[in-house]
Amino acid sequence: MSAADPRADRRVGVWFVGARGSVATTAVAGCAAVAAGLHPPTGMVTETPPFRDSGLPALSSLVFGGHDTAECPLPKRAEELTAAGVLPHGLAAAVRAELAAADGEIRPGGPMPGDTRTDEALIAAFAADLADFTARQGLARTVVVNVASTEPVPDPDDVRLPPSSLYAAAALRAGCPYVNFTPSTGLRAPALADAVAASAVPHAGRDGKTGQTLLRSVLAPMFVQRALSVRAWSGTNLLGGGDGAALADPAAAAAKNAGKERVLAEILGHAPEGEVHIDDVPALGEWKTAWDHIAFDGFLGSRMILQTIWQGCDSALAAPLVLDLARLVARAHEAGLTGPVPELGFYFKDPDAGPAALADQYAALLTFATRLREAR
Repeated sequence: MSAADPRADRRVGVWFVGARGSVATTAVAGCAAVAAGLHPPTGMVTETPPFRDSGLPALSSLVFGGHDTAECPLPKRAEELTAAGVLPHGLAAAVRAELAAADGEIRPGGPMPGDTRTDEALIAAFAADLADFTARQGLARTVVVNVASTEPVPDPDDVRLPPSSLYAAAALRAGCPYVNFTPSTGLRAPALADAVAASAVPHAGRDGKTGQTLLRSVLAPMFVQRALSVRAWSGTNLLGGGDGAALADPAAAAAKNAGKERVLAEILGHAPEGEVHIDDVPALGEWKTAWDHIAFDGFLGSRMILQTIWQGCDSALAAPLVLDLARLVARAHEAGLTGPVPELGFYFKDPDAGPAALADQYAALLTFATRLREAR
């Protein structure tokens, strides 16, 4: 998109579910820093040459808001992330105005303990918040992105929708494109099937692919292409911060691991022995370590082992992907696309459809960039 394109100045809303969490805070601060030229767009695929002239909204045009049950203001949360080594020193102060503006657009989420509102009342309230934000800010559209903590898999007999599905239903009702960056149920609740089918907005998910599964989606095709037989693939995740605390719940961990297991089964053609274990290690703070142990057979049955270690900051890995997805889905909405966007499987452990190998997913994403370019 050229600088002269009148759409370059259109304002697009990004509404985070979990707006005061580490990922959302890092995304807001990072967007402001990159837009101001304070830092390069490292990790943002949409800032690479193949996406030039695809009509994506400019980073400077994004307006942030969201829902959260937490009360810590974003400027304070950014200071905490600086102390944890997630944000570089001085950045929180440099983008304090942008953080404060986003914090002013955060509304109470729910349901909180003791909240007696029905699912319908909660969905209506959340949808009203979205409509108010979009109208008051004069936005062309608003994309809802779920970056909240992982919730347990809901009980099939539960008559209430899980919180992630309440927010997703509100997005549909408000006519907002939707992205589920978490393993939580979101739009996949059976009770929302009719609403999803009737919706006229694009949506994508679920569970952002930031570390261990990203590496699995690269390594697993290698074994297939080299005709090497994988016997077992085990993994361990050591997590700190809010993610570690949330995933200490076995039910939440099961929701997280489902996407990791799907990648291997689809690429290898079978589910190898082994499991992924998730341990909460508060001392790690915002950092994580993921270790994989792969047992495979070579020529004449020779037994071999590959081990990998991935260490990183999940918020810093996730934030650029979240910004990519918000821009891509906003552009898809502008281009008139509706329903699931399988071409965005590149970003997810458990995508709506499409290939599981990263190289194939990237090729599909590039084709999608061309499609958006031609839809101008």
